[in-house]
Amino acid sequence: MTATEFDVINPATEEVLQTVQLAGVAETDAAIAKAAAAYESWRAVAPADRALLLRRFAAAVDNDVENLAQLEVRNAGHTIGNARWEAGNVRDVLTYYSAAPERHFGRQIPVAGGINVTFHEPLGVVGIIVPWNFPMPIAGWGFAPALAAGNTVVLKPAEVTPLTAIRLGELALEAGLPEGVFQVIPGKGSVVGQRFVTNPAVRKVVFTGSTGVGKQIMAGCAEQVKRVTLELGGKSANIIFDDADLELAAAAAPGGAFDNAGQDCCARSRILVQGSVYERFLELLEPEVLGMRVGDPADAATTMGPLISAQQLSTVSGFVPDGAPVAFQGKAPEGPGFWFPPTVLTPDLDAPSFTDEIFGPVVAVVPFDDEADAIRIANKTEYGLSGSIWTSSVDRALRVARGVESGNLSVNSHSSVRYSTPFGGFKQSGLGRELGPDALDAFSEVKNVFISTQSA
Repeated sequence: MTATEFDVINPATEEVLQTVQLAGVAETDAAIAKAAAAYESWRAVAPADRALLLRRFAAAVDNDVENLAQLEVRNAGHTIGNARWEAGNVRDVLTYYSAAPERHFGRQIPVAGGINVTFHEPLGVVGIIVPWNFPMPIAGWGFAPALAAGNTVVLKPAEVTPLTAIRLGELALEAGLPEGVFQVIPGKGSVVGQRFVTNPAVRKVVFTGSTGVGKQIMAGCAEQVKRVTLELGGKSANIIFDDADLELAAAAAPGGAFDNAGQDCCARSRILVQGSVYERFLELLEPEVLGMRVGDPADAATTMGPLISAQQLSTVSGFVPDGAPVAFQGKAPEGPGFWFPPTVLTPDLDAPSFTDEIFGPVVAVVPFDDEADAIRIANKTEYGLSGSIWTSSVDRALRVARGVESGNLSVNSHSSVRYSTPFGGFKQSGLGRELGPDALDAFSEVKNVFISTQSA
């Protein structure tokens, strides 16, 4: 990377795919100014017409799903099955929010002496900063509700994974969205992302990434009382009780921990198993991990691809030094590419592998005594994004779900995200909620209007 361009690399082969031009401060300000100008007409587009344009955008994405998926395989190393789902998720999120402009209702509130009504007004220009681990869906979770609410968007993809975002920007124009309403500008976070924070024409910043950077963005936005939505780190617990279907829990655990090579804020990277079934669970887990197929992400039979970069490979390797308590470890390709095998550790509760976000295919398995102990261990973290509970008891599932400090929990599954339900974290995992019916409120202000009916 230089100040003005970046070589985009295929993480499975280390080959240069494309050299992308990086925006500087001047280019960022120009894009923001263009978005601010477009906002004046975009906010005035009739709700039904805005809905129609979003449906056309969804249709354009649908027609390009395979191309988008293949781009993500090459750029991010995602397996082809995952990449197709991710492209389809952008389509589905756009479709979901295409219904929103005509249904973002205000209220009539009974008051004395007149009529009181509320309106949802868009904010203006929204700056969206997207991470490299899920470039397509996380972009869509931000721009779809923002556009539906009447805002204009300037989106900065991660430096290492800009290709699908650039294509989505092209598809928006092909679908008929006016110039300036949705722009994609690749660039460094310290340049483009920081300008989103400091430029007063940007009324809101949406950021997904590390907790450390999220704190800096929040502090910067506070200078202008600028709105933020932050989806940050995670160290989610997968809690398995002795009355659970152990075979099912063991079969599902690798997907919960190693999907996208573990580069997932929602990864269930801490597996807590009730002591009476701890050894049995490890026996069942081992063949599931050893049977994972790590390799070419373009091959439909592959279950796990590479890490995103040499830097990430170095970071993940640091959590599994010589002498680490490795219970068992799968295999990964040798040669070019940023490969790391799926790895299961049995560490102490204070080991970095158990306490720190790894963002790689490394999972820690520890025993617990009872419900209270499971909740205590699960909550002993600064994060609170996601998690799972495996039990055959509905009342236990509800008790533990209420006790665990996390924004998104699944019982007998590892599902974290549905576009029709809210998504976000507790504690230092973030601020605000994305997706679901409430996301529109995060991209609008409530205006209250009182109309007097008193006679003269």
